Amino acid sequence: MPHRTIRARRLILASAGAMSLAVLATACGGSGGGASAAPKDFKYLSVTENTTTRTALTTLSTSTCKAENAALPLKVETVPQAQLDQKLQLLAGQDALPSQFAAGNAPALTKQLEKSGKIADLQLELARNGVSDQIEPAAVSTIKALYGGKLMALPYEYNIEGIFYNKKLFQENGIAVPGTWDELLAAADKLNAKGIQPFSASGAQGWPLTRLISGYLYRSLGPDALEKIDIGAAKLTDPQYVKAAEEIAALGKKGYFGKGVGSIDYDTAMNQFLTGKSGMFYMGSWALANISDPKQNKVGVDNVGFMPFPAVKGGAGSIDQYPSNIGLAITLGSKNFDKKTGAWVSCIAKNYGSTALKDHGTISGFKVNTPVKDANEITSTVRKTISSSKQNVLWFEALFSTKATTISNTTAPGLVNGSVSPQQFMETVQAALSTE
Repeated sequence: MPHRTIRARRLILASAGAMSLAVLATACGGSGGGASAAPKDFKYLSVTENTTTRTALTTLSTSTCKAENAALPLKVETVPQAQLDQKLQLLAGQDALPSQFAAGNAPALTKQLEKSGKIADLQLELARNGVSDQIEPAAVSTIKALYGGKLMALPYEYNIEGIFYNKKLFQENGIAVPGTWDELLAAADKLNAKGIQPFSASGAQGWPLTRLISGYLYRSLGPDALEKIDIGAAKLTDPQYVKAAEEIAALGKKGYFGKGVGSIDYDTAMNQFLTGKSGMFYMGSWALANISDPKQNKVGVDNVGFMPFPAVKGGAGSIDQYPSNIGLAITLGSKNFDKKTGAWVSCIAKNYGSTALKDHGTISGFKVNTPVKDANEITSTVRKTISSSKQNVLWFEALFSTKATTISNTTAPGLVNGSVSPQQFMETVQAALSTE
């Protein structure tokens, strides 16, 4: 299943407010128990919708990690993602979490499991097995941002976000790659004047629009802009936050998203960009699969470039701070983490990055130790960007509750079509956050 679908479901399920963490804490007790029998297999509990990770692990079990698999056989079990949290709570209550499993749909559940002693100390275990350096620093930064400063998951997927642009349209219209917000607006003006839609975006999903708001916030206020909202040190209704919504609303007022953006779905927005009907498309690196597909990409893969969200004049942020996510996060249980499990994790850390890239064209947060030839220049550009990035940030709703996430996504189209003012948009989302 495409990463975007999994990620969209994560946003819908994020913060899993309906799940009873209090019950879980009682069931889990204190530290996850004492000594236990050694695991008989390397059991991996995943979600039905994600096939890439389990396929790559199966490949490793018959190749590079064959010895580790012989000592502790890989066993895969799946559940629908909508049932994942319930399944994890049940297993935790029974002290029966598997060796490796998809983390809860919201960071809150994984944090509770860790607090109850159910999650392995991955930072310690990776160091103990000598593979701490096999995770890209940017991925470590993202994981710690999601999980309260701790390394509670492994990056089997890793995506960064930025602006894909049509090189040919830029060249034909004398547009240099924008480095600042003002330059981006000037580029959009030029394209619009030529009858070219400046931006593609899916208003039907909502999040492609709110990503632009958080992009502006990170550049203007710095990488902790949304963390301050999460801890209550600032509110979305503060003038400097409303300013970000105003800037994105202005793009819509000028018609830069084209007509009917509120009803445009993800695939249509992607098609607009890949058929040359728009000049720019803010999206995550999961879009490389679409961009690399000649059946979808009619402008040609060589005509697609990638740039960071531009700088805001006088802003506290930096353009090398990319919004990022780790897709379907995977963590490990503490009870079953013995030497054989450590050997498996060590092998994964050293080889998963190459296997996922070679066999699936998937970029993970693990280093690629076996040379893999990229399919094209744009993939190379994104990979180099990930490798060189040291500090990454999250997306607009990453730390929001389920309620606030839903309200943010469903209200975003009104922001760009003018039916909801920037002040109203921020007030509505803030109200949802304040009632949790």
